[in-house]
Amino acid sequence: MGDEAIGAVDDAAIRQARAFNRSVTQRIGALNDEYLARGRPLGASRVLWEIGADGTDLRTLRARLDLDSGYLSRLAQTLERDGLVAVAPGAGDKRVRTVRLTEAGRAERELLDRRSDELASSLLAPLSDVQRGRLVEAMGVVERLLTAGLVNVDVEDPASAAARFCIESYFAELDTRFDAGFDPSRSISADVDELTEPAGLLLVARLRGEPIGCGALKLHGREPAEVKRMWVAPSARGLGVGRRILSELEERARQRAVGLLRLETNETLKEAGGLYRSAGYVEVEAFNDEPYAHHWFEKRLT
Repeated sequence: MGDEAIGAVDDAAIRQARAFNRSVTQRIGALNDEYLARGRPLGASRVLWEIGADGTDLRTLRARLDLDSGYLSRLAQTLERDGLVAVAPGAGDKRVRTVRLTEAGRAERELLDRRSDELASSLLAPLSDVQRGRLVEAMGVVERLLTAGLVNVDVEDPASAAARFCIESYFAELDTRFDAGFDPSRSISADVDELTEPAGLLLVARLRGEPIGCGALKLHGREPAEVKRMWVAPSARGLGVGRRILSELEERARQRAVGLLRLETNETLKEAGGLYRSAGYVEVEAFNDEPYAHHWFEKRLT
């Protein structure tokens, strides 16, 4: 975290967060060299669990856990030396190494699950029913907020696999939600060339390396820019991702001396309309002939 980001958080909040971190790491045993008494630290056990029953590749695993590639390689080597995983070149790309659990690894993962359940029970058992309920509810809130903090939003090549996944998911959802379906060829275009600088840009939000949302700008010099392709995966809704993307689009527009943003939306997408209104967008008369739009909005940037 940079100095600017730290400066945006007040000292009392930082002290509370540090106290929380100390309490949690001690209570779950993360300070011990042997997490859950299995002869390895927490990081190695988490990697073993995250590999999953079907295996994965180290590149995906690194993105999912946000680990340094060198550190992850050392953890994988340790697990392989212990006979718990098998690491091999990928079938399609030899540069990408795959990792799978061995039979011993699957047995160890099952044991870790049982030990983890016992640890969770030990956290809750000393508490009264009321305290237990409050703690479980608070854990859910904390987990969701911490997950929101893991979301990264950045400019993406609109021709990339992640961009295509988001746009295609967006089209598929509109086709499901609109009474008469959705045909992209009838809608106002926002093609790859229109979302590539200097004509425009596309933002993609990722959580643990996986694309979960997008938003785009069509730029027209200093004339009003258009917000397009706003979409968030159902699994990521409630994390504030849409607001993050919209805010970032606005900042990118300001950097390009754009003074006014415009967008349109369908009446079926009530959550989108609510987001735009709460973000300061004002409903105006129709400024284009988008056949799927019922509401048109503008926001003047300062």
